[in-house]
Amino acid sequence: MGGSSSSLLDDNKCNYIRGRAEAELKNFSPHYRRQYAVAFFRQLRDEVEQHRTVQTQLLKHKQHTEPGKVLHEEVITYYSAELKKWKERYVLVRADYSLEIHENYDTFLNGTSPMVRLLPAGGAVLTSEDQYTALADRFFPDPSGVSEENAPPMVSMPDQFPVYLWQPYQKHSYFCFHSADSQKSFAAALGDCIRHQNHDYQKKTKCEVQAFLEAVQFYRQEKGHYGSWEMLIGKDVQVLSNLVMEELLPSLQTELLPKMKGKKNDRKRIWFAIVEDAYNVVTSQVSTGLAALEEECRAATKQQEGLIRSDMDQILNSKNFLAGKLNATVSQPAVKCCMENVQPYLSSILEELMGPISSGFSEVRFLFETEVNKMSNDYQESSSIDKLKKGLAELGNLPFTSLKMQPCYRKVDVLREQLQDLRNRFKFSNTDRLVQITQNHMQQIMDNVVHTFEQLLSNSLQGGPSQICSAVEKVKQRVLKQYDYDSSTLRKKLFQEALVEITMPTMQKSLAPSCKPELQRFEQYIFADYTNFIQVENVYDEIIFQTLQSEIDKVVKEAANMKKHNLFVDSIDFPCESQSSLTDSRTQPGSIPGSPAKHVVHPIEDANPQAEGNRVPESQDQPALPESPESIVSAKNEQQESSAVGIDPGITINAESVTLSMASVDIANDVEDERTQENAVHKEIQAPDNLKEIRDLITIVRPEDPGDQELDSHVELLEQEESVLKEQLRTLESDRPENNEPGEESGMALEK
Repeated sequence: MGGSSSSLLDDNKCNYIRGRAEAELKNFSPHYRRQYAVAFFRQLRDEVEQHRTVQTQLLKHKQHTEPGKVLHEEVITYYSAELKKWKERYVLVRADYSLEIHENYDTFLNGTSPMVRLLPAGGAVLTSEDQYTALADRFFPDPSGVSEENAPPMVSMPDQFPVYLWQPYQKHSYFCFHSADSQKSFAAALGDCIRHQNHDYQKKTKCEVQAFLEAVQFYRQEKGHYGSWEMLIGKDVQVLSNLVMEELLPSLQTELLPKMKGKKNDRKRIWFAIVEDAYNVVTSQVSTGLAALEEECRAATKQQEGLIRSDMDQILNSKNFLAGKLNATVSQPAVKCCMENVQPYLSSILEELMGPISSGFSEVRFLFETEVNKMSNDYQESSSIDKLKKGLAELGNLPFTSLKMQPCYRKVDVLREQLQDLRNRFKFSNTDRLVQITQNHMQQIMDNVVHTFEQLLSNSLQGGPSQICSAVEKVKQRVLKQYDYDSSTLRKKLFQEALVEITMPTMQKSLAPSCKPELQRFEQYIFADYTNFIQVENVYDEIIFQTLQSEIDKVVKEAANMKKHNLFVDSIDFPCESQSSLTDSRTQPGSIPGSPAKHVVHPIEDANPQAEGNRVPESQDQPALPESPESIVSAKNEQQESSAVGIDPGITINAESVTLSMASVDIANDVEDERTQENAVHKEIQAPDNLKEIRDLITIVRPEDPGDQELDSHVELLEQEESVLKEQLRTLESDRPENNEPGEESGMALEK
């Protein structure tokens, strides 16, 4: 059966594949409907309670890059499958990490649509024929089992530096280069595309995305799959199509592979073409069905929005009541399972994670410092402000210069081998996901650090070479201090997420036989009107998660206490800001430019970010508010203490703004002093150099804030009540008969 793939996928076969896709979607739909309602309720609750996303970072986060921006471009020799020839093509990577192949540069400039547009989620980049052949053989289950020696390659390369882009279920792409440097540069750019296409969709907080991810998890658990899934990559249509293909491929292999004749490479080509055609049919069916399902859920939840808003408190009370009942049953076996099967191994797993991940972040720091030093030295030699600006532009592109970032990424790659032992104990094999998510965070923090550096330096590019070089050095040192803090916070978050992803499936699978059958009887504790917004399976998973998270927090905090890998113990939550005046170098000392309208800052002892893909217990989302008169008086005392050291208690100080703004003030003033050769003593304003100083800074509040005025009124009321009580006590003491017993006196005072 050596004909074309189209003869194998006739109408009957296509209809069969559509039926399989439709059946899978039908089985998946109930999970999606349930999770959509839960996610919609969570979204409205956050809106009503005015929850704000909190970022624990000092470095400034740049606004998202325009998706259409070109990050990488070059003319490449590309194999055209349609022409079966190698052609010179203009290839580019955009900021949304899509890969476009244009006929030439002119057609690109003219706005012509690309000949090929690739979204390489799930892809693999290979740079040798042997690597590609080995991977192709792995995905071609040859029933004959006969290996051909000296078989020709599937595609003959015109030069000695190839790049193969392997994509599951889709057509593979072939590129060729004249030098090893060009090959490495393009392979690195493709690696960036794959990482972001794999995981960027899952970071979105939209209701549809979170509902979909939860539904996939529960759907796979229903089939007995609890571990991290390698094909949870790309957007929703691709993930659901991967679910269908996972079930469909075995039947296609059994039916079609034995009928194929011819040489092995010919049979491979036909098989891969069949798989691609089948995937296209599945994707088309899934895309249509999923869009209709989303619209159905959107309309249904919109009708229930009024009920949710009016009964928010009752729904939360109902959920908490259910959680209490469930906790009484699940908590003990969950703790036992955790202490026996997970807790003894958490420290050793953390040790395996900390080394490579911390090494990668140290390499990011070193790369940034090296590039800044190089830029400063080049400017010192040339004294050309244009050359300095060019260097700053190159520094801004550093996070997206894939080849330069490769040494940082390679430090983390070793985790793929280092975590092999987890396959046996925890059945965890998805190390690629862990590595790629870490590398994405490394790229993001590099983007943050260069952006913050640019912001601080932008208004200090005046004066002579020595003054500017001095300013560059001061900004660099300040930014590196901020980087060290942010790196610690981010790494602790990554460690916590990784430990949850590695170990939680073990607990879920161990508890499932005894606990899962009991869950249905707990539905009786949910009020009938609220059954759409409260799901027993979600609350059950939250209890398991809380049990595990408490143990994970302990081992991460212990590592920070021991100062392993330069981890900090303290962490501070900073509310997100839409803007901040980092570059106002003319601000007078003592003033805070760009202060946000309102800041509520809560220092905490340790960061406790939640892992991706796991539900955060909703009861933990409540903002920290004063719960007693003592807390209000304490806040008032803090204001008075701030005033005592000469700081206006009416100013809110955000640690990030203080650090960055003060840095800009320092640099600008120093440069001004040197340029004018004034001998006046310049009183330098030091930015906070440690976490304690930052804590001290963020305890100040602004009176313009209505919340703070309300606080003052509460304090005044308490003081008045205290005065009245003292007066009553004095009256009682003066009227007290001499023969009253101490107990009677206390009783009278208490009665009053």
